Amino acid sequence: MENKIIKQISLFSENRSGKLASIASNLKNADVNIRAFTIAEAGDFGIVRMVVDKPDVAHNVLHDAGFTVSETSVLGIEMDDVPGSLSVIADVLGEHNINIDYAYAFVTKSEMALLIVRVDDIKSALKVLSNSNINLIDMSDIEAI
Repeated sequence: MENKIIKQISLFSENRSGKLASIASNLKNADVNIRAFTIAEAGDFGIVRMVVDKPDVAHNVLHDAGFTVSETSVLGIEMDDVPGSLSVIADVLGEHNINIDYAYAFVTKSEMALLIVRVDDIKSALKVLSNSNINLIDMSDIEAI
């Protein structure tokens, strides 16, 4: 079950022209592919969160480029791309008092949606979601997207 925990790269960056280009360029040069991505703006700075195919390489490359970088454990949840899919997941977690700290999602070519979530109790979330027949993805799935 531990193999279902995904490493997310988070970095703190100035909110100004060229910063995202620098991040993307550094990852491109290191042959790191971004699979999911979000930016949370906070005035003069932003938090960039991403799931990549090579998280350890991405962490090192971005750190060496001068960014403040961390790795965070998140879950990748597969869901049907239909109304109500998010509700099912949120209900299951909520019924077990597991809080979703943040989430972001995207739709794949196979008409499935993937939800990336950070929760306050990842081990309980793994168990609860698995027992509810909700499919969790792992790093090999991220590489295949």
